[in-house]
Amino acid sequence: MKLFFHKITHWEYWPFQIVYIPIYFLWSYYSLKAKSIFFFNACNPTIKNGGFMMESKKEIYDLIPQQYFPKTELIKEGTDLQNVLNVITKAKIKYPLIAKPDIGLRGSAVKKINSIADLEEYTQKANFDYVVQDLIPFDNEVGIFYVRYPHEKTGRITGIVSKEFLIVIGDGFSTVEELIKENPRYELQLPVLKQEYGRKLLDILPVGEKLNLVPYGNHARGAKFIDGSHWITPKLTQTINEMCLQIPGFYFGRLDVMYHTIVELEQGLNFSVVELNGAGSEPTHIYDPKHSLFFAWKELARHITYMYEISAANHKKGACYLLHKEGMKEYKMHLEQSNKIVNF
Repeated sequence: MKLFFHKITHWEYWPFQIVYIPIYFLWSYYSLKAKSIFFFNACNPTIKNGGFMMESKKEIYDLIPQQYFPKTELIKEGTDLQNVLNVITKAKIKYPLIAKPDIGLRGSAVKKINSIADLEEYTQKANFDYVVQDLIPFDNEVGIFYVRYPHEKTGRITGIVSKEFLIVIGDGFSTVEELIKENPRYELQLPVLKQEYGRKLLDILPVGEKLNLVPYGNHARGAKFIDGSHWITPKLTQTINEMCLQIPGFYFGRLDVMYHTIVELEQGLNFSVVELNGAGSEPTHIYDPKHSLFFAWKELARHITYMYEISAANHKKGACYLLHKEGMKEYKMHLEQSNKIVNF
């Protein structure tokens, strides 16, 4: 009951179908103007469906200069363990590593792989293509929303979200599970954590020892999102713009970035792109618990307007909107893929 009231009184946990109700009307307006429900296809012409659905992570990584993201390899569904090991060895990817669906959904089926045994379990369960990649060595993560109109040489950062991972700190007598239950945000993840960690949740951590239970900043997996838009500076904008200009056909989306310090990130040092998300991106700084639902609606409307205007500009330059029949086909495939991953 405590968790139920926590979810009811914190809109960040509400189903997106409810949160987005006013936004559907704005989307309908822009769809009528574009004469296409799937106008988003043109906002990032080099990314499948503009990055809204059914886009391949590996294909997106291939657009990004190698120095900006960790070593990443695509594993096709059904590949046996030995061939996966061969790929990892050849690419010089080390344990622990990250495995995640090539076509993903809000952090579902993303796993930290610590050993060959973990990899074998993932390989046997995965009924989808997935990527394996080096674990990024930096401790901090932000989501940086980037927007650039096709006629511009300089884009802008429209929002930054910083992320607090699901970390428990030992007190010398409480079990990991008891520490999780002290925080409603964490306790909501307990069923999934029990599946992943099993009896390890009964361990007692020494005083002051930290355990990062979910080493990636995903809201659906318990990370706390904090609005870091005050970190936007001309220098950081310049750094991000220089990188994004090297990504062909990328105009709208969120870069999830791990970094060492914000000062080094500004200077373009010691950071790595976790993922690049296109038209399906949210300005996730809205999920800071301090923000109201009205603030979220305002920011969502602002960013959908950017997406429509960029799409319309690219369309005038020859980028196609997705035809309705093809769009519905892609959407059905997206739902099928989502069901696979959610039930992983």
